[in-house]
Amino acid sequence: MPYSNLQIFAAELVGTFILVVLATGSIVYDARAGHGYGLWIAAAGPFLALIVGVYSFGRISLAHFNPAVTMAYYITGHARRAQIPWYVAAELAGALLGSLFVMLVVGIYGGSDDGGTNLGANAPNPDLLPPVIFLFEVLASALLMGVILVVVYKRKLKNFSGVAIGGVVALDILLIGSISGASMNPTRSLAPALLSGATGDLWLYLTAPFVGTATAAALVRLGIGRQQA
Repeated sequence: MPYSNLQIFAAELVGTFILVVLATGSIVYDARAGHGYGLWIAAAGPFLALIVGVYSFGRISLAHFNPAVTMAYYITGHARRAQIPWYVAAELAGALLGSLFVMLVVGIYGGSDDGGTNLGANAPNPDLLPPVIFLFEVLASALLMGVILVVVYKRKLKNFSGVAIGGVVALDILLIGSISGASMNPTRSLAPALLSGATGDLWLYLTAPFVGTATAAALVRLGIGRQQA
């Protein structure tokens, strides 16, 4: 049964909220606890969030929770132009509400240590050149979108969709989190950066994920077109 734009909006808002709370809240918690868990807790947060979000809302909205994924789905024909404002508005609102929750709740539990005051905003490695960091973020985003599209096109994998998508995000974070910050999601980066004022590297996370997901989507669509020709 087709779902209305309002139902899609609600699903994307709640799903993005859960993703941002667990993805950034885990980082804030770790920072305020003395950085005892590192990248492992940073990877575990979005992994669990995406398992919950994909299995709960995938049938309603395809569980984008990410405007770069929404754009890629438009390229592949899985999202209509008229739906895009609903998706993006929900993703922005959910992310901002998620960061606000982290600021008001998770931060309070953590005490007064300064380690978590950026609300889990992504940060690139300052020892690397921006083009290198940009490339890693593009590759991570392309890999994420590639896995998402494999799940979409391979029906036998749909029962494992949440594990597969959450797993590739966690893997990207473990592998390149110390290089680019491994955002792969503009709203996940935008919300904590705006609320904490840590906007210096925001340009990276508002551009590279779109390049990565769009590239993956275009390659998949080109490949399918050639198979049908």
